[in-house]
Amino acid sequence: MSRRHAIAALAAQGVMAAVPWRAHGATRTIRVGYQKYGTLILLKARGFLEEALRPAGIGVEWAQFPAGPPLLQALVAGALDFGQTGDLPPVFVQAASPDALVYAGHEARCGASEAIIVPATSTIRTVADLKGRRVAVTRGADAHWLLIASLRKHGLSLADVTVSYLLPAAARPAFETGQIDAWAIWDPYLSGANANTRTIATGDDVDGGTAFYLARRGFWAESPDLVRAVLAAVAKCDDWAASNRDEVVALLAHSTGLAPDVVARSLAKLRYGLLPMTPDVIAGQQRIAEGFHAAGLLPAVPDVAAAAPHIM
Repeated sequence: MSRRHAIAALAAQGVMAAVPWRAHGATRTIRVGYQKYGTLILLKARGFLEEALRPAGIGVEWAQFPAGPPLLQALVAGALDFGQTGDLPPVFVQAASPDALVYAGHEARCGASEAIIVPATSTIRTVADLKGRRVAVTRGADAHWLLIASLRKHGLSLADVTVSYLLPAAARPAFETGQIDAWAIWDPYLSGANANTRTIATGDDVDGGTAFYLARRGFWAESPDLVRAVLAAVAKCDDWAASNRDEVVALLAHSTGLAPDVVARSLAKLRYGLLPMTPDVIAGQQRIAEGFHAAGLLPAVPDVAAAAPHIM
């Protein structure tokens, strides 16, 4: 039996296990946080999760977020049960709230989906040239790790640049008008940036670019079979997405407001497919945590393995 088929089988068992709630007249809702781009908005649009949970009388509530950090803040506060973010947000959350979340799985790493870019006319040619320059990044997003790791790789630190912590909606006009010299950003915003740009680093250079699925620890502890049910629906959605690229482009173009050709360029970098947490993946997250602690941005180094129970 394949890993994906095993997930589906476990999910079926989990949904059946949930039936008694319905029999007792209780209602149950799973709350899922998503962003304008990624597998979870496709899952919402296609209805695979509702289809899987409907026989057990379980509903789904969806909440949209502009980036990973606020999504996980809602999860920690107990307002969400499940969500998807890049590699850095869960590290920050675990450092502040060690028992708040668990890693449920991830998508294939895609370092090309995040980059540090500069205008094509800029004199900045390498990351080393960023010394003394102004750089925009979203605090706590995966591109934040890209920036720190890239600087460190070239003998620099955040103290060597002037950082503007901006969400993508504010960073793009600042970049295009020259208020900042460089922008550390992820897709689809990366693919939607002005074509007259130059890439000086990508996630491939620092082993970044992994999208993770996170569950609220209480949700996992109370309903592990339901977590598996959600993952089974994600796996089904990934299978659908891999075989229906044109429909995916149309859905994501609508959700992001970006042109279809921009979305298509972004999707060309991706390989859809739900994957389990492994020692190598956990070690990669641990390196990110240690790197941020060394940069003075984390009060303590979280134990990533402690947040990665065997789920799939």
